Amino acid sequence: PLLVPVMIILKLTGEHYIFYGQKRVGYKNRQFRIWKFATMLKASPGLGTGSLTVKNDPRVFPFGRFLRKTKLNELPQIFNIFIGDMSVVGPRPQMEVDFLKYPQHIQEVIYDTVPGMTGIGSIVFRDEEKWISAHEGDKHEFYRWHIAPWKGALELWYQERISLRTDILMMFLTAWVIFFPHSGLVYKIFRDLPPAPEFFRLTLNQELRDVVTAGKQEKRTGKAAV
Repeated sequence: PLLVPVMIILKLTGEHYIFYGQKRVGYKNRQFRIWKFATMLKASPGLGTGSLTVKNDPRVFPFGRFLRKTKLNELPQIFNIFIGDMSVVGPRPQMEVDFLKYPQHIQEVIYDTVPGMTGIGSIVFRDEEKWISAHEGDKHEFYRWHIAPWKGALELWYQERISLRTDILMMFLTAWVIFFPHSGLVYKIFRDLPPAPEFFRLTLNQELRDVVTAGKQEKRTGKAAV
C-alpha cells in the first residue's frame, strides 16, 4: 500500500519518472541492476559530484529528499531480494567507480556474501552526505582515502559476525536511526566496531565519543560485546 502513493507523487513531480535502475557490484563481484524510487535528476551521474551525493545536493528534487531521509527510496529493492540479487541485510552494493576505491584486499572479499538492502554500512554512514559536504578538498579523494577504507572495514566486520541475531539487530537499528539519527545506539550495541577515523569522532558529542573510544579499548583487550 505504501508503494502506490509514492509512485503517484513521483509521477506527478520531479521529472515524472518513478523507478531508477543502476548497475552495482554484487555477489562475487558480479554486476546487477539495483532498483530504487527516483530521487534525482536523470542526468545526475554526469553532473556535480557524480557518484557522490552531498548535503542539500541540487540534483535531488524535493520529494526525493523526503524519500532519501526516510529510506523509502530503497523499497523497490524488494524486487532485487525476490530474484536473488540481494538479501535484506548485507554489505551495501556499490557503483563500480566507488567499489574500486575500496582497498584491494577488501574488493576481493567484500561481496563473498550477498549484498543487502540494509546493513552496518547503511546505519553508520547515514550522515555520509554531510561528511562529504564538510570536506573542503577533493571530495572523491576524501571518499577514497577516508570513507571507503572505513566502510570496507565495517562490512568485513559484519561478515565475521553474520548471524540471525546480528541481522535482527541491523534491521532494528535501520529503523531506529530514521527516527533517532544522532542517538549513536549502534556503537552501544556493537562495541567492537572497527576504529572510526578522526574526522568522524570529531563530529560526535562527548558521550558518543566516549562510547566509540571505549569500544576501541574493548577490541584491543578482547572484551567485545558482540
